[in-house]
Amino acid sequence: MEQVIIVGAGPCGMSAAAELQKRGIDPLIIEKGCVVNSIYGYPTFMNFFSTPELLEIADIPFIISHEKPTRQEALAYYREVAERRKLRIRTYEKVEEIKRRTDGTFAVRTTKRNGVRAEYGTRFVVIATGYYDNPNYMNIPGEDLPKVSHYFKEAHPYHGMKVAVIGGKNSSVDAAMDLYRAGADVTWIYRGGEYSPSIKAWVRPVFESMVNKGWIKAMFNTEVKSIHEDHIVVVRNGEEIKLENEVVFAMTGYRPDRTFFNALGVKVHEETGEPEHNPETMETNVPGVFIAGVIAAGNDANVIFIENGRFHGGILAQEISRRMAG
Repeated sequence: MEQVIIVGAGPCGMSAAAELQKRGIDPLIIEKGCVVNSIYGYPTFMNFFSTPELLEIADIPFIISHEKPTRQEALAYYREVAERRKLRIRTYEKVEEIKRRTDGTFAVRTTKRNGVRAEYGTRFVVIATGYYDNPNYMNIPGEDLPKVSHYFKEAHPYHGMKVAVIGGKNSSVDAAMDLYRAGADVTWIYRGGEYSPSIKAWVRPVFESMVNKGWIKAMFNTEVKSIHEDHIVVVRNGEEIKLENEVVFAMTGYRPDRTFFNALGVKVHEETGEPEHNPETMETNVPGVFIAGVIAAGNDANVIFIENGRFHGGILAQEISRRMAG
């Protein structure tokens, strides 16, 4: 029987594990991908907005020689945290089900990479699953074609190709600029009527200049109606337009996975998508089930980042330690 199982080996899940360790509790982390799988999925050459000290966890300094860390530096840092703190992490093992037993403990059922199923018992569960694995789908014909991706890694493979980038925030803008610099023919499609205020202040002038010079074709007040092998159909201001196209990046955002909440009976606020929980303990309305990281934010993933989600671990660890001592 485990004392605590943490679902998700992102920075916030790892922070929770380290905080529990400080209090003499050695939790098991179960992760369906690799360590900090979401960060691994970020664009290859991405730089964080945050300075390294705001990404630190487990009392281990994140030291670099410049102001903002790269994706590669963050991956190396969190691997170092896992090794130095000797965190027990089962990677490539997917949690399929969490079920409350009659005695108040939990059964956690998983499937390993080789297809072998396993079951663990635990007194407490911490759900720290993030949201990056669950893109917001447009639900339009052709969205499931191989040419469509909701994730952007790097631009080089798309040199000389006609690429559509859908979305109006930072990820779409960064992807469009990278693709242009790699020699792609880029059309940026946004349903809004003007640039989003969420675009990074130091990026927007550069992007606007590229659009004004005609290097990137920008289509405002435009929605994609359907995607086809060699073209897409968009609607702009009521007019239907057919555009030649070879690749689509749908940078339409991501949403939390509430599968475990629904099965366990965790209440979710209908309007905000926020799971019911006590912010002073991070415990949900289901006794013994805690949350950490962006999963606590509900539909608005822009209110919790690594910078503040990392502190959830100390809050919930204090409560779990108190309960175990009692």
